[in-house]
Order: sequence, then C-alpha cells, then structure tokens
Amino acid sequence: MGNGRIAVVTGAGSGLGREISRALLGAGYRVALAGRRADALAETADGAADALPVPTDVADPDSVAALFETVRDRWGRLDLLVNNAGVSVGGTVDELSFADWKRAVDTNLTGMFLCAQQAVRLMKAQDPRGGRIINNGSISAHAPRPASVAYTATKHAVTGLTKSISLDGRAWNVACGQIDIGNAATEMTLRMADGIPQADGSIKAEPTFDARHVADAVLYMAGLPLDANVQFLTVTATAMPYIGRG
Repeated sequence: MGNGRIAVVTGAGSGLGREISRALLGAGYRVALAGRRADALAETADGAADALPVPTDVADPDSVAALFETVRDRWGRLDLLVNNAGVSVGGTVDELSFADWKRAVDTNLTGMFLCAQQAVRLMKAQDPRGGRIINNGSISAHAPRPASVAYTATKHAVTGLTKSISLDGRAWNVACGQIDIGNAATEMTLRMADGIPQADGSIKAEPTFDARHVADAVLYMAGLPLDANVQFLTVTATAMPYIGRG
C-alpha cells in the first residue's frame, strides 16, 4: 500500500534525481518526474504505476506552471517538492562567458525559485494545507572549488532561497529544508577518480559515496511531520577535501 503522498522531483532523468525519485516511489509516493528529456524520465519511471513523467524546462515559467497544473489535475494536491535540477558550469570569474553564467543562474537559482513558487501556491490552496520543499544545495553552498564562480554563487543563493521559503511558508504550514551533498557517486562525479583541481593548484583524485545514501537522507527529511523540519543537512564522502579547505 502506498502512503498516498504526492511528490515532484526536478532533474529526475538522471543522477541524484533518478535515485531520489525511485526511493520515493519505493516508499509509496506518487511522483511527478520533471526533466528536459522524455526518454530519460521514462527510464527513471521504469514502468512504475505511480510515476508521472512530465517533460519540463525549470527555467521556463510557463513550463513550470504546466508541470504543477498537471500534478494538481492528476492528483489534486502536492505534499513534497524536491528541487533538484541543476547544472555544473566551470570557469573562473574573469573567463566565464555570460552565456554560461546565465545558464547556471537560470537553472540552479531561477528554476528553483519558479518551482518553489508554484509549489507554495498549491500547498497554500489545498486542504489540508501545507507541504514540504527540499532544495538540493551543495558543498559549494559553503566553500567553492577552483573555477566554479557560477555554480558556487548559485548554490550560495539557494541557501538564501531556502531560508526565505522557510519564513514565508511558516504561516501556511509549508516547511523547507536544504540538503548539501559532497561527492555522491553519479555521472557528474565520475571524473573525480581521475583527479580534479584542488585549491593549491594540484590535481587529486577524490573519494565518492553511494548516491542511495542521499536518497535515504531525503526520505528521512520528507518523512517528518510538518511540525518538524531538517533545516540543513550535509552529507559527504567522509574523506573528501571539504573540512579543512583553505
């Protein structure tokens, strides 16, 4: 038997989004899978009856509005938004192109804002009122890597977004928390085994950890009653060079 709760996961077509989506489906959620590629969303769904693939561009206000309208029409409410979609854009402040800066801001920050905006509107209007939003931050919300100005700036901004949603949603029983992840093993972190730039200019391999532990953490955060909230949770590979940076 499912738990009857309704979730939206953005960036659900790969990586952590896929892992989180499948964990929620396994826990009995009905899950709208949002992402740009229909084929990747179908692969995440893998035929699950409670999965609803909805091709979505989170940087497009009309596309995001259509996503949440689809959820409302299909299931009538929303209990959880996992704001996971993001892009990794490398480059130093003097070399990064405006196009790459804008792509990072549009997806990593504006996309999260647009999805949160639609989610809160739905959560305020439904009966019973309320719900939960979990934003995917990053270790880069705390400390940058070299040549990561766009990614780091947007992830720092996600922290401000999380705090503001927590405050603005308080009167409507909308809880918001953030999970900051360091070196979960996904397609994005494969290159870490070959070595990546460090702050001292060296190139070193970095350890990773199984992405299912991120999904387990999200399940814990999502499973709390709405009168309790994990405001910030950090999960990293134990030996990654995070504590001690600088």
